[in-house]
Amino acid sequence: MQIDVFNGDADGICGLVQLRLANPTESQLVTGTKRDIHLLANLSVVANDSVTVLDISLKKNRPDVDRILQQGASVFYIDHHEAGDIPLHPRFKSMINTAANTCTSLLVDEYLAGKFRAWAVTAAFGDNLIGRAEQLSQTLGLTVKEIEQLKNLGVCINYNGYGSALTDLHFEPAVLYRHLVQHQSPFNFIADNPTIHEQLLAAYIDDREQALLIKPEYMTAAVALYILPDQAWARRVFGVFGNELANNAPERAHAVLTHHPKGGYQVSVRAPLNNSSGADELCTLFASGGGRKSAAGINHLPMSELAAFVDAFVGKYS
Repeated sequence: MQIDVFNGDADGICGLVQLRLANPTESQLVTGTKRDIHLLANLSVVANDSVTVLDISLKKNRPDVDRILQQGASVFYIDHHEAGDIPLHPRFKSMINTAANTCTSLLVDEYLAGKFRAWAVTAAFGDNLIGRAEQLSQTLGLTVKEIEQLKNLGVCINYNGYGSALTDLHFEPAVLYRHLVQHQSPFNFIADNPTIHEQLLAAYIDDREQALLIKPEYMTAAVALYILPDQAWARRVFGVFGNELANNAPERAHAVLTHHPKGGYQVSVRAPLNNSSGADELCTLFASGGGRKSAAGINHLPMSELAAFVDAFVGKYS
C-alpha cells in the first residue's frame, strides 16, 4: 500500500500534488491542520508498505519513523524543518534541506526537475518565500497577472490549513488536495473550480480585514507581538497574518498568538525578513515548539509560560 502523509498547508499539499501528478498512485491520505505535525503517531503499516512524508519535522516524528521501518515499510521523507539525526536504513530515503530560503515543494520541484513548477511556485508564495517564488516564476515566463494568481492561490491554500481543529477550516486538507491533484497546473484548477477558489479568497479577505483591526500588545522597532481573539476567524488567519506583518515590516520580528482550546495559546513567530533566522531556536525552547529558521511556532503555550515566551522573544530579537 502507498501511504501519503502531508502537512495540511500549501507546502505539504502542493508538494504531494507534484509527486502524484508525476506518479499517479492510489494512496491512503494522512493529513490534518497546519499544526498537526505528529501525523505518523497513529499510522499502522505492514511489511512492504511505502510511506511518503512531506513537510513535517523528522525530529518530531523520529520515533515513529523508526517504528515504521522496523515494521517493514519503506519511507521517502521530504522536508525543510528541523531534522535531527537522519536515519541510516536501506528502506529510508530523504530530501531534507533546512535552509531558510527553501520549502518542501521547492525540494519536490528539484526532485522532478521542474516538471510541475507552477505548483511549486504556488506553494512558495503560500510559505511566504516571495523572492524564490518570483524567481521561479520568471523561468516559466509568467505574466504579472499570472504571478498574482499563483500568489493569491498559494496564500489561500496556506490560510485554509490553519485552525485548532478541522472544523475551523473551510476545506479539509485531504479534500482540497483531491481537487487540486486533478489539474496539471494551478491555472487549470482556478479555471475549472471558480467556486472553491473564490470561496477561499473571499474568506481570506474577510478574516484578514478583521485581523488588521487588532492592535499590537507590544511593539518596538525590533519586535511586535499580537494576541488575536478567541474566535474561529482568528485561528484561521493567524499564520498568514504573521506573514503579512513580516512582509510589511521586514526589519521586525513578529509573534502572533491565538487562544488554544485547552487554555493558553498557539504561537506563530516570523523572524525579520532581512535576517531570517532564529525562529526555530526560539520556539524549540518550549515543549511543543518547532519550525524553521524564518518561521516557527508553538502548538500549545500554557498561560503560565506566556511571560517567559515574551521575555525570550524580546531577548532573541532586540
